[in-house]
Parts: sequence; C-alpha cells; structure tokens
Amino acid sequence: MAETKTAPQSEEECYYETGKRKSAIARVYMRQGSGKVTVNKKPLEKYFPREHSQVTCLKPLDVTNLSNKFDITATVKGGGINSQAEALRHGIARAILQYNDTFRKLLKDTGLLTRDPRMKERKKYGKKGARAGYQFSKR
Repeated sequence: MAETKTAPQSEEECYYETGKRKSAIARVYMRQGSGKVTVNKKPLEKYFPREHSQVTCLKPLDVTNLSNKFDITATVKGGGINSQAEALRHGIARAILQYNDTFRKLLKDTGLLTRDPRMKERKKYGKKGARAGYQFSKR
C-alpha cells in the first residue's frame, strides 16, 4: 500500500512554498526555530560555499528581520548553483507571506516575490543551436 504524506504532528506550524527560477525548483519548509537552514540535507554553508549565494538565499529573512525566528529545510533541484540560490530565495519569500501577509509590500518592493521566467531557448531544426546556424561556404 502506498504511503501518503501527512502534515507534521506537532502543534508548531509549518509553512511550505515552492520557489522557481529558470529550470531550478526549490521546495521550502519553514518552521519556528533558531535560524538553522538546511538545503538537500546539508547545512547552507556546505551546499552553497560562496558567500554571495548564501546572502542571496537569506535576503528575504534579513529584509523582514526574521533571521533567527525560523528553521528552514529545503530541497533544490535543476538549474545551476546561482539559479538554485535564487529559487530558494523565492521560496523563502513566499513562505514568509504565508506566515504574515503584512510583509507583502516590503518583499515586493525589494523584488523578492518576482519569479524569473527566463528559460533556455530550444534548438531549432537546421541549426546548430537555438540561433547559431552552420557556416555558409560558397566554394
């Protein structure tokens, strides 16, 4: 018999949201806690070794001053490192809205709720890539 996913059994609330950028997808679970961030079962510092990526991920928490209030667990897949960091940022911002909708204006003004829709353009037939064609040779 197939197992079904159930909500956490404790009284504390869990906020779940999905963040996306290009082809990267981040599933974010936010619970009351001490500010610990785990990405794909690794600490944030291990998964995103570059400081720029870490700052990018935590920007919604810094903007709303909720840095040490929530523990975040996320699963990220697809895309590159930068896209994954920005997908995580998008998911955290959306989860914060579930927690408290009064942060909407603040998050929207800083551009954290906007999903980056850019995707890779598909390869066309008769071409080498999306736009690059084969070099023409007269002789």
